Amino acid sequence: MRNRAFILLTALTLFSGFSKASELELEIPKLVFAEVSTAVEIKAVNGELPAYVFQMHNGAISTDTAFVTQTDAGATVDLIIHGDKPIEFQKHTIVVQNPVSAIPLWMSILPPLFAIFLALVFKEVIFSLVSGVFVGAAIMGFYAEGFIGIFTGFFRIIDTYILNALNDSSHLSVIVFSVIIGGIVAVISKNGGMQGIVNRVSRFANSARNGQLATWGLGIVIFFDDYANTLVVGNTMRAVTDRLKISREKLAYIVDSTAAPVSAIAFVTTWIGAELGYISDGLNVINANGVEINEGVYSIFLSSLSYSFYPFLTLFFIFYIIYRGKDFGPMLKAERLARQGGVVNPEVNTGDLTEMEDLKPVEGIKYRARNAVIPVAVIVLGTLVGLLFTGFETLGGNLAKIDGALKLDSWGDIWSNMSLMDGNPTGFTKRLGTLIGASDSYVSLLWSSLSALLIAILLTVSHRIMNLKDSVETVVSGFKTMIPAILILILAWALASVTDEMHTAQFLTGVIGDSIPPWVIPALTFVLAGFVAFSTGSSWSTMALVYPLILPAAWAICNSDAYQYANADSMAIFYNTVSAVLAGSVLGDHCSPISDTTILSSLASGSNHIDHVRTQIPYALTVGLVAVLIGTLLSGLGLHPMIALLLGLGSLIGIVELFGKRAEDPA
Repeated sequence: MRNRAFILLTALTLFSGFSKASELELEIPKLVFAEVSTAVEIKAVNGELPAYVFQMHNGAISTDTAFVTQTDAGATVDLIIHGDKPIEFQKHTIVVQNPVSAIPLWMSILPPLFAIFLALVFKEVIFSLVSGVFVGAAIMGFYAEGFIGIFTGFFRIIDTYILNALNDSSHLSVIVFSVIIGGIVAVISKNGGMQGIVNRVSRFANSARNGQLATWGLGIVIFFDDYANTLVVGNTMRAVTDRLKISREKLAYIVDSTAAPVSAIAFVTTWIGAELGYISDGLNVINANGVEINEGVYSIFLSSLSYSFYPFLTLFFIFYIIYRGKDFGPMLKAERLARQGGVVNPEVNTGDLTEMEDLKPVEGIKYRARNAVIPVAVIVLGTLVGLLFTGFETLGGNLAKIDGALKLDSWGDIWSNMSLMDGNPTGFTKRLGTLIGASDSYVSLLWSSLSALLIAILLTVSHRIMNLKDSVETVVSGFKTMIPAILILILAWALASVTDEMHTAQFLTGVIGDSIPPWVIPALTFVLAGFVAFSTGSSWSTMALVYPLILPAAWAICNSDAYQYANADSMAIFYNTVSAVLAGSVLGDHCSPISDTTILSSLASGSNHIDHVRTQIPYALTVGLVAVLIGTLLSGLGLHPMIALLLGLGSLIGIVELFGKRAEDPA
């Protein structure tokens, strides 16, 4: 959508050789955000574009950017339009007859805040997400089309944002993977495999503490992908924790708060490719400004892990509260209710009992743990094999482009020639990270989950637990249980699309400014990334938006005339900032009710979604405050990160001992 304004310029005393009237066409997008660069086309309808057009004032616009493209007929320039003032040039003024009003950038925060507010007040996620999408679409529609734009914004919910959310291969992959997981869980529940695991685990998980420790341990073991971690661990351990009278809220917290942190800091995960790509985007901006950082992307990632305080402290915090058997805040209330035999499954009271609860084992069968262990193992091992397969396939193609004469007949040939690639990955860890970074995680998850579903059906039929017809019907019933979560995921992605279109991240980034001491940058980055992730509900999109913006700013401040940090100090601040983006993204994701992983954790654990968010936020913020104040801030001042981490661990122990109480103790 674009808005055209035709302006007649009469040149009286102009540049040499030009003394006739010229008709210009100024084309401005309908949607213009204040303080955001906008592409404006200037064309000459009759004759050539006057030379003086290229001498611009900073009246209604401001720009230091040269024209991107320039021809005899016209030019395109990126401008920052402040409002509906006339657009001025050095010798003449072009007054736009139908000026476009720039949308104030602060309005970009309204859609996510509105959705989050409604979700917390009414405890209804779907309506809240739809409302958030509508608010954003209505704001943009009003500024683009006037009052009627509010009504057209309502229809954009489905014909633009929901369709765009579905018209994304990665989103579809998550949907299909989640649906297949639902089918697998249904089958291994009906064939007695899940009950077999319960019986086996119960030998160790004979108490509430041991049951939670088993859940935490599974969350650490399935480190390669947060989606797989959440769905597999939550669905597998739900029956165990129910029997031990552990609240669904506590199960959801353990599942949610082990999935993303362990995936974020492990050397080889499905996050690696995205993380390296986002960091590389920031490095490209830095290097484009003439100040190069002579270090590989993966090396920077590894160096930043020593500053990843929030993920490490979260994993420790979960372990310690389980080991000590102490909780505080809303989680303590939920645990006490569960221990006293109160409602473990929140859906029972709301009348929203999921079909998954009805998937009891077929009567009269023998409970075999292998009927569940084998399909789950296929998912885990199959994903790893898929990552290797797709990674080697991609790297083989990349190496062939570098040197077509290379002999690449096997994975070993590709591995041995990886040193020819950018970044010179020579060590085992760097090569493995490069390999996983080049893999297709979504394809790997789809391959492994489909294989696991087939194995689950074959085990069920071969043991004569159910015939093929009943097995397929069970799979379909498992598919149905995922519909509510999938609907919420789609709406969350639609809201993320709205926040991206409205430049929410740019507004939040602008709050920081660029005149702050370098040692403060990592801590502010942590807070900023947390707010962006909380508002958008996505740690991945937060990293994609914040890394290219904050890394160049951090490097520029460290090397500015005002501070003149030494290179070693600059790199320490830089590593800390790289880690702060990742850590803050995970924290905001944990606190956001519109986060996809938070939603999946509620689903897999059978917890009421809002209750999960309400009980998780105090724990996440506790760890987050310790991480940023003791870890990120003190290490920014020069304290060794290992010492800062140890101080953080000690602080968390003190908090738990001071405020924590046992669920079994009287209130």
